[in-house]
Amino acid sequence: MRQLTILACGLLPVLLLGCHRTPDAAEASAAVGHGDYARSEWLVPSSPGAIAPGLATSHDGRLLLSWISTVPGRRDALQFAAWGDQGNWESGARTIVVGDALLAEAANRPHMAATADGALWVQWLQKDLAQPGATDLMLARSVDGGFNWSPPARINGRTDDAERGFVSLWPAGRDSLGVAWLDGSADAAPPTASPAKATTAPRAKTPAPGAHAMDDGTSDAAADQRTAVHAALFDRLLQRHDDAVVDTLACDCCQTAAAAIAPGALLVFRDRDAKETRDIASARFDGAHWTAPTPVHSDHWTMPACPVNGPALAVEGHTAFVAWYTAAGQQPTVSLARSRDGGQRFDPPVVVDHGDAVQGRVAVAFGGAQVWIAWLRAEAGGQGLWLARYTPDLTRELQRMRVATLHGQGIASGYPQLALHRDAAYLVWTDVADGTPRLRGAIVSR
Repeated sequence: MRQLTILACGLLPVLLLGCHRTPDAAEASAAVGHGDYARSEWLVPSSPGAIAPGLATSHDGRLLLSWISTVPGRRDALQFAAWGDQGNWESGARTIVVGDALLAEAANRPHMAATADGALWVQWLQKDLAQPGATDLMLARSVDGGFNWSPPARINGRTDDAERGFVSLWPAGRDSLGVAWLDGSADAAPPTASPAKATTAPRAKTPAPGAHAMDDGTSDAAADQRTAVHAALFDRLLQRHDDAVVDTLACDCCQTAAAAIAPGALLVFRDRDAKETRDIASARFDGAHWTAPTPVHSDHWTMPACPVNGPALAVEGHTAFVAWYTAAGQQPTVSLARSRDGGQRFDPPVVVDHGDAVQGRVAVAFGGAQVWIAWLRAEAGGQGLWLARYTPDLTRELQRMRVATLHGQGIASGYPQLALHRDAAYLVWTDVADGTPRLRGAIVSR
């Protein structure tokens, strides 16, 4: 049974409705804040119905925006577009994958990456139409800028109905890619697995305050399974090797984040122990082995259900920044911490925002001279998307602004994305108005 179509070449007609629209009143009134950077609108080439945006940087410095198009009456499609140095979109939307099997979820989104050989890589989640409830993580590669894509390879070890996804990608070499993901499958751990952790305690049957239900109406509190953090490398032929289980028990539905860092990679994720403590942990890959996970900071947040709120990571050289949400002590907080040694140790975190309005769902970027962090707050009638800049040592906040006011509430509004391009910050997010999701964008520049 054909599940998905990988588009070989050409551009599908796409209504670029966002390209000529007038900013709505909420966007126009978003506070610019204080400092020498200001916000302007970034028109993105997606149609109404777009969700799950992703931002990545190509090897030659272009920005790659990806999303899933969910237009009623049409099959869902994974699409992308590239933003070049001339300050414009190099083409309209290009469709990578289309079909009934493509899973469109706000939290468990697709990802794109690029390697030094010029190849583009894309990952997505799909269901197996022959096995109800079964899902797979798929990976494809393009060597011509995204016009043609290879037949996809399966990332996970086997197809079953276990929860999986929340992928992160990093370039593992000139023509190879690293992949980390969460997987609740009962597959035996490979020989390189980390030592087993204590067995989980019984779970609550309903989410605790601060937890969120997944898009399918379930949470990790509703199923008795152990979710592990897996990692593997894929070469240019999409052959898989260096399989490892980085952590045998992790939060079931919180995003992971990874980046290349000498001599291998740094991975951060929301860990979990037998007492349901769900703090952020990091692990490093030296090119052959993964270190045992260690806390980025011990918040001691006990949560018997998944908050669907993972960390964000930015790396330059051996300096790394991790941003995350916690509700330890019943105090919702967004924190930001720096490592100066490639993620071996992290300095005490800076509190970026706190209080009942803080939603988290963070994004972070580092441009050498400053660190950028974006996050969401609950506000009257919707949510506010906020952005702050810090000095690299995190001792001084340079600027803070509300980038946009979102009409949508909750996880349906997705997870904001942030990337740097030519000394400017680019943000994209999902908003929902009159029941229709669509992507919005902003540029914050001098």
